[in-house]
Amino acid sequence: MRAISTARQVIDLRSLLRLLWQERRFVLWFPLYLAIFVVLERVPSGGYWATQLPLDRRIPFCPFFVVLYCTWYPFWVVTGLYLLKHHRDAFRRYMRFLALTFFLSELIWFLVPNGQDLRPHILAQDDFFSAVLSALYRIDTNTNVFPSVHVLGAVGAALALWDALGRQRPWLCTGWTVLAVLISLSTLFVKQHSLLDVTGGLVLSLLVGLPLYGKRRQALVHSYDADL
Repeated sequence: MRAISTARQVIDLRSLLRLLWQERRFVLWFPLYLAIFVVLERVPSGGYWATQLPLDRRIPFCPFFVVLYCTWYPFWVVTGLYLLKHHRDAFRRYMRFLALTFFLSELIWFLVPNGQDLRPHILAQDDFFSAVLSALYRIDTNTNVFPSVHVLGAVGAALALWDALGRQRPWLCTGWTVLAVLISLSTLFVKQHSLLDVTGGLVLSLLVGLPLYGKRRQALVHSYDADL
């Protein structure tokens, strides 16, 4: 039985890789994004625009929100893999949304170097959540925060699921949206982003999402009316 299970996993992996290769023009943007991100993170800019507002100081620091913050990584990846396998057109629109918003973010970071000064100067590591957050701080700097890519990815995943399953499984899409909201809020409670960063992510999501999904939404409404 274990051999059969392993064989199925290998077959599924091969099937997934084959699908990714078929859609390579929609996914090859990501390695380029990561390369630019690493350069922008590591090359000194000679100072940055601090995005924090006085209101950010009133938001409590809650290390346990790092769990939701880290949920973002599988959240948008799992969304993409599901759409790749079951809803190819929605997958392509999802990739377009992410590519446009992520690269526009990098353009903003390049033109207007930015960061935030909200992280605690001394972070205790006597509990699991603080230890994870401390490691996260070391990996991801406090620069290149406006707009928040965490917000862009979370909103993009929620929009993509509504695009694919909005009529069939609205309850699932609603749950996905709630999770996207919680992930976005977590960036504030772990002091990884400011209110301005989150707002910038929401605005950019609207600027890209409305033209990308607007016509699709109208077509679905007309189709629904025709069915009635």
